[in-house]
Amino acid sequence: MLLQKNQVTWGNYMISIALVEDDRHYSDELTAYLHRYEQETGERFQISVFSDGDEIVEKYTASYHIILMDIEMKLMDGMSAAEEIRKTDREVVIMFITNMPQYAMKGYQVDALDYILKPVSYPVFKQRMDRAVKRVSLKTHHYIAIPVKGGIRRLGAEEIVYVEISIHELLFHTVDGDFTSTGSMKRVEGQLKDGFYRCNKCYLINLQYVDAMQSNDVVVNGQTLQVSRAKKKGLLEALNKYMNEVPE
Repeated sequence: MLLQKNQVTWGNYMISIALVEDDRHYSDELTAYLHRYEQETGERFQISVFSDGDEIVEKYTASYHIILMDIEMKLMDGMSAAEEIRKTDREVVIMFITNMPQYAMKGYQVDALDYILKPVSYPVFKQRMDRAVKRVSLKTHHYIAIPVKGGIRRLGAEEIVYVEISIHELLFHTVDGDFTSTGSMKRVEGQLKDGFYRCNKCYLINLQYVDAMQSNDVVVNGQTLQVSRAKKKGLLEALNKYMNEVPE
């Protein structure tokens, strides 16, 4: 069963936390720790509670910043759940909660940030959460989650070369290949404000990958894309501003 609480913003973003724990005692204790952490630090969380690994994996959406995951669970153990999650979400911060420290080495395979050993004391929990929140603060502004066939894929903004809209579909051209998605270009443009520019109604380009301007075209990572007459001056200004802001 999914429980959602405290849906509030953190800066321009929400810190969304999934707690996956089949022991009700630990689930309640960790939820209380999260609320105490909020009170002490001023952070605010959206907390979703799952009672087994299969619950979070089923219809998983890349909408969480932090996952606190027990390892030993009845239907799907935490390590297996993490392996499934990593297939579509490389950015979420995963921390395991366990009384089995021997799993620590295996955790590197799923890029786990940390381990919290049971029984969990609040001072240790707070220390680990400090690390997780700091990691989130470094990652949050650099990705978007897009719906793709079979689920959700999280893309780092720096991976996206340009976005194209064609026949009511969005095509994300990235350094790792192309991904077809649904949605509106206007929404994507709102999510990718810094370092991106809409050069015509069909293309939203990442200024990082602009190679050259050629008359009414722009070359983006080797691809020549048309620039509308109304957008040409704005693109030149955006490129000049971007180049002046990028550190040497």
